[in-house]
Amino acid sequence: MSAENPIVPILQAFVQPWHTALENPAAAQERLLQQLLQVYGKTEYGQQHHADQVGSISDFRAAFPVQTYADYEPILRRVMGGDTYALLEAEPLGWAMTRGTTGDSKYIPMTPRDLEQRHNAARAVIQYVLHSQRFDILLGANLNLSFPSIVGSMEVNGRTIEYGYATGIYVKHVASRTPIKTIPTQAAIDDLGGDTGRSAWEARFRLAYESAKDENITILGGAAQVMVKFARWLRKTHGLYPKDVWDFGVLSLGSAPGINTSRRPRLLALYGQGAGLVEIYGATEGMFGQQHDDRRFWVPNYDLYFFEVETRRGIKLLHEMEPGETGSLVVSTPVLPRYKILDVIRAFDPPHFQCIGRDKKWTRTAYWLRRAIDLDFLRT
Repeated sequence: MSAENPIVPILQAFVQPWHTALENPAAAQERLLQQLLQVYGKTEYGQQHHADQVGSISDFRAAFPVQTYADYEPILRRVMGGDTYALLEAEPLGWAMTRGTTGDSKYIPMTPRDLEQRHNAARAVIQYVLHSQRFDILLGANLNLSFPSIVGSMEVNGRTIEYGYATGIYVKHVASRTPIKTIPTQAAIDDLGGDTGRSAWEARFRLAYESAKDENITILGGAAQVMVKFARWLRKTHGLYPKDVWDFGVLSLGSAPGINTSRRPRLLALYGQGAGLVEIYGATEGMFGQQHDDRRFWVPNYDLYFFEVETRRGIKLLHEMEPGETGSLVVSTPVLPRYKILDVIRAFDPPHFQCIGRDKKWTRTAYWLRRAIDLDFLRT
């Protein structure tokens, strides 16, 4: 394909809102905040904090406190019990659970607006296709190694709430909107049940291999840890690595720090040196950014989420961070205003960032030790 191919303008239009926001992050964030305030104004929580009277970022900070999941949990329990508008503008399409990296699993509602924003996770692959001119990638299929969208259920005030993992819920609702085939389907994965133990993952891996072994798989997206486990299972079970079965064009991976640094050699050794490796930064709460160019960082979705950071010098907007500065991310989504997600972010040359780990005592020290071990002080 060439730049004159009719698919190019379609791809460019998909990523253009992201690119436009990057040209002027301050203006993009101010516009986005006003949109979020309209959403918050439809909820009891937003009305209690006078969303309709907020006219500026400083007003927003004064009216809405920074909240952790523990702070939000009581009102989320009310939503589970049927009091939707206590926090949400609409009924959730699903409840996403975290994997418990900071303790017990958390449960996050996914509204129609929220899920629509997650559709932009495709920016990572589309940006890579445009940047590399590897349009052939779009002629293949996506290998689906997602977590299940339904893991279990709970009773809250007489209501049964089903919950699962955000990646599975996303694939279930969004896969039908793209011409790129997803193999296996999310329904087939969900039919295997919601267990996440070793035998359950082996069953999912068997399903993925048997469904896709004769297909033209060019795209792989998801959690980097799962991709390594799948490669190990495939080698142990069939004596093959993924690169021996498929010709991957791009790996769009997240859910772990160091994807483009310490994890990169192993991932490419397993999936093929010819594959592009692009990093995404997302969480159960949203899809916050993805790689933009050849540099090994993710770049924020300033048009979709409002970003602040708690630094040693106080709270500031993400785009105001100086290169080398670190802080704990606070993100405002259509569901959660000023939510402290407990991730530590490090700024590089604008608009590039890394998530260096969870907000724990030794995270920053561990980050520098990893860089020392990798002899990674000067490379960017």
